Amino acid sequence: MEEQKKKILDLLKSEEYVPMKAKEIALIMRVPKNEYNYFLEALGELELELKIQKNRKNRYRLMDKTYYDGIYKKNQKGFGFVRLENEEEIYISKENSLNALNGDRVLIEIIEEKNKIKRAEAKVIKILKHEKDTIVGIFINNQNFGFVIPDDRNFGTDIYISKKDFGKARNNHKVLVKITKYPEKGKNAEGKVIEVLGNVNEAGVDMLSLIKENKLPSTFPEQVIEEAKRCGNKIDKKDIPNRVDFRNRNIFTIDGEDAKDLDDAVRVQKLENGNYKLEVHIADVSYYVKENSLLDREALLRGTSIYMLGRVIPMLPRELSNGICSLNAMQDRFTLSCIMEIDKEGNTKSVEVVKGIINVAQRMTYKDVQAILDKSDKNILKKYEKYIEDFKLMEELALILKNKRMQRGYLNLDIPESKIDLDIDGKVTNISKYETTFANEIIEQFMLSANEAIAEKFYWLGAPFIYRVHEEPQMEKVQELNKFLINFNLKIKIGKDNIYPKEFSKILEEIKGKEEEKVISNLILRTLKVAKYEAENKGHFGIASKYYCHFTSPIRRYPDLFIHRIISKYIENSYNVSENWIEEYKIIATEDAKQSSEREKIATKVERDAQDLKKAEYMESRIGNEYTGIISSVTSFGLYVELENTIEGLIRFEDLGDEYFIYDENKKQLIGERTNKVYKIGDKIKIKVKSASKLLRQIDFEKA
Repeated sequence: MEEQKKKILDLLKSEEYVPMKAKEIALIMRVPKNEYNYFLEALGELELELKIQKNRKNRYRLMDKTYYDGIYKKNQKGFGFVRLENEEEIYISKENSLNALNGDRVLIEIIEEKNKIKRAEAKVIKILKHEKDTIVGIFINNQNFGFVIPDDRNFGTDIYISKKDFGKARNNHKVLVKITKYPEKGKNAEGKVIEVLGNVNEAGVDMLSLIKENKLPSTFPEQVIEEAKRCGNKIDKKDIPNRVDFRNRNIFTIDGEDAKDLDDAVRVQKLENGNYKLEVHIADVSYYVKENSLLDREALLRGTSIYMLGRVIPMLPRELSNGICSLNAMQDRFTLSCIMEIDKEGNTKSVEVVKGIINVAQRMTYKDVQAILDKSDKNILKKYEKYIEDFKLMEELALILKNKRMQRGYLNLDIPESKIDLDIDGKVTNISKYETTFANEIIEQFMLSANEAIAEKFYWLGAPFIYRVHEEPQMEKVQELNKFLINFNLKIKIGKDNIYPKEFSKILEEIKGKEEEKVISNLILRTLKVAKYEAENKGHFGIASKYYCHFTSPIRRYPDLFIHRIISKYIENSYNVSENWIEEYKIIATEDAKQSSEREKIATKVERDAQDLKKAEYMESRIGNEYTGIISSVTSFGLYVELENTIEGLIRFEDLGDEYFIYDENKKQLIGERTNKVYKIGDKIKIKVKSASKLLRQIDFEKA
């Protein structure tokens, strides 16, 4: 659709164009008869978005004014922002919001261009699409009527519920509400309770609320499960002769202790010429999940597996993800295998991709592999005695690959993840840093190598593909970062037209092991753009790679599954595919990449919300406790402080002491007006937990 809209706009913008009717435009664009309705739909959308208009004779031309569409992000205080395609954020005052709600797709008109002092400002002209028609929140019974306080505090309005629409809701129940009337002229939204999720403090209701709030498909349709079951739990022996047989080799999976969907296995061999042979075997999911099958449509709808602490919402049913597609030890499994020859400097000399069959010799954990490398556990060393040389060889190659990437400018952002332990009822028992070892690094380096090799190979073949794209950061954002880095005598050098990963990499190397490492790493992460999926290769800035894709996790990511189908097509046809097929699948790649990026955004948000919720729950029983933390962010309304266990809270100005603070935006610091006391990012500070709310997903500190 977007491609069709772009073609229409390009035609209307051309100097030769004169206002024409729809059929005339279609004729010039050579729209096939069977695509005419699709063309009319694109024309209608452009008209709805006020990009084109019809005159009285039904002839189309461009609008005189320029309008922009985007997603409206509403603040609790009533104002909001719309982020445009060029990543610029446009401010929308409460008065100019047209009662738009958080997440709505809106059409805006710029009323004030940005200048050195303030950002651009706009007003909402039209609400193109309300993002939510249902909302999760707490039901409050007021006898003759009720209302629901949304979990999304930025939503913009409580929802009024008339008595006849209470359903079975009781006071303090978490409920799912269908919005029957959107807010207008200062009035609240109205709704009807369609599902009661349970009491606000009941076990599991918090995660269920997140599932409903984000409209996640928590169960698979019966027909999809039936289709998965028909795949069976044993490979089809008839297909073995069509595959390369790797079953007599020492191949390993290395994962976390709790992992159940094992989609990658590895082997390293030293060749006579001194080079290394790296085998990365990936579950051949596309063999079972056929294109346009029920399983495939459901997988595309979900886009990715979502990990909500103790709960997983998988992309594929467990009959596949934990069964025939999982590379379980001592079981024959079909794979798509990437075989690379890598020299002693870490250069990939050759790449071969084949359909394979493997039988994993041993299911290893990161913990056990690290114990072998460290020689720290005699029992583990004895248990895996015959495989020790295999793991030493893996360590040797992984170090070479990592050093090569570091020289190239690979951004090794060492930002610890949170490890949140839950009891049987889903209550938090402990929160700490998730500790990683070099065993994790081995798998990361091998997967990066396979992803790069596959992306480069199929890029030069001109194949329809989905790439993992990470564009270079905006110049303005890097300049902003430099204003802060100057406090540490650091600076990212900016080229005439380019910013190079190597410049960021140098900074990360320089701060390694220093107190400010964590804070600067976080600020660099915020400066970088978000990676996404695209059908066009634009390289990956963070990995400092010209070619990159996601090939290694087809059980839990749809782009990997799409890529597997493309690779399989090339292999099965001896790399001789038709131009028509290529053009058809380039369109599909564009659509699937967009869907996958959207689903990834939702998954990231849900996973973050689940963590914030559980962190706040953990701190609810620790109000009054004192800790030492590091200032992770300085804002115009207070300080964010991160504790050693990764929990972050806000100290507002009024909780910093009895004085007025001036905010220095360039240096990202606060200065006390009376005492000249300075608070800046990276400083240690003693705090006391002031308040915590699981419902608000919010933690507040005060200075101890």
